[in-house]
Formats: sequence, structure tokens, C-alpha cells
Amino acid sequence: MSRVIRITDFHAPELDVYARLREIQLLNRHEPEKGIFIAESPRVIERALDAGCMPLSFLAEERYLEKEAKELLAEYKEIPVYTADMEVLVQITGYKLTRGMLCAMRRPAQRTAEEVCTDARRIAVLENVVNPTNVGAVFRSAAALNMDAVLLTPDCSDPLYRRSIRVSMGTVFQIPWAYLDGRDVWPRKGMALFRKLGFRTVAMALTEDSVSIDDPQLLSEEKLAVILGTEGDGLAESTISDCDYRVRIPMAHGVDSLNVAAASAVAFWVLGKK
Repeated sequence: MSRVIRITDFHAPELDVYARLREIQLLNRHEPEKGIFIAESPRVIERALDAGCMPLSFLAEERYLEKEAKELLAEYKEIPVYTADMEVLVQITGYKLTRGMLCAMRRPAQRTAEEVCTDARRIAVLENVVNPTNVGAVFRSAAALNMDAVLLTPDCSDPLYRRSIRVSMGTVFQIPWAYLDGRDVWPRKGMALFRKLGFRTVAMALTEDSVSIDDPQLLSEEKLAVILGTEGDGLAESTISDCDYRVRIPMAHGVDSLNVAAASAVAFWVLGKK
């Protein structure tokens, strides 16, 4: 078993990374190589470890040390394991822990957009999606429904925020992703990159010239970049005008649109078929 340290005080400094550092502090934009994220539940932690992420410490409810967490912790005997009763853990998270375990991990090295797209056939692009729940849900759909990579514009929520990781069920560690760095990159340079790599671009948008998502010509394209917009306003007009296709999901009962997470699942199911 790893070195186990029992915590009885919510204010113990060992808990700072879990309880008192804000997401933006964990991200550490000035020194990204020192950035940290928090993974929750043994299954999600295992997926992060399988992806090569390095653990810094574990925090687990005591009764789980001989249950779900036992096998996982046995592989990391040199990593400290902080343990506490549920009453202390609830103060940290504000709710009952999923499967009783958290892990602080070093952020993986950032990849470039070109790196994650080079061998891809279908990619998802998120434009200014700021809700971490939606980002996590999109990643889960992308991983499950044959997207090869996910790209995010600079103002998107971080996929490694705790809520995003949790909602994605750890699929943020299973599908390649990268930011389109720099606010001058999107959409002009981003679109140029897609063209360079042979992608046709798809704007998920309700416009007069939009085609149905099951349009035969669209489905016949070899490589597609499927672009989804922010929760409120959708895609920017400049993005829509730069895309090769404007695409809609047919609706019934007078409904005009879906939440971005729901729309992504439909789009990836139709366009990701191989």
C-alpha cells in the first residue's frame, strides 16, 4: 500500500490542492509545465494514468482503501495517499465523492492542433464553449461516436477542469485534443490549417442555405471538421461564412435547436460513421 497519511483537519495544508486552489490556479497559465488537474473516481483516475499522466497525491475515503482503490494504489507506492472520513471530504467537494477518491496529477504536455489532426478523418471543433459540463459531455460523445480528435478555441472551458473530466467519464484522456492557440488564430488560420490537412469544414448552424445533416454529399466527404458554437449565440458569422457546409439537424414540434452537447452527439453519430 502507498504511504497513507490520515487527515482530520479540513484546513490541513496537504488538502490545499483539493480544497482551496481555484481551477485557474491549478491551470497555472504562466508555467503550464507546472499545471495540475484533479481526477475523480478510480475509473477516471485509471484512464488518466493509462494516458501517461503523472500522479502527485491521492485523496481517498478511508473505507475505500481496501476496496476499489486498493489495486490502483498498489502500483504507486511512492505517492502519498491522504485519507479522511466522509465528513472532511464533503467539506472539500461540497457533495459525496464519486467512488470515494480524488487524485492530483501533473497536466500532460500540450499538443498542437496539427499534431492531433494529422492522421485524423473526423474532428470536432468547439468555438467558445464556456460551460465545463458541456465540454465534458462533448468529449464523451466525441470519444464514443468516432471522432478522432477535438480542437478548442482559446475561450473554451478547459477540458481538464474537474467538472469537465467528471462529466466526460475520463474520455478527455482517451481522445487527442488541443487548443487553437492565440486569439488571432481563429477562425482564419484555423480554417487554413484544416484546408492544408484536407478537411472540409462543417458549421452546425441554422441558416437559410444549411443542408440536412444526412445530406449524401456531406456524408461522402473523406475528412470533416465539425464545428459547434457557444451555448447562447452559436457560431460566429465569420466562422459560418468560412465553412464549406452549413448543416442543420432536422427538428420536430417547433423546436429550433438543441443544447450544444446534445447536438454534438447527433452530429457525431451521423457524421462519424465509417
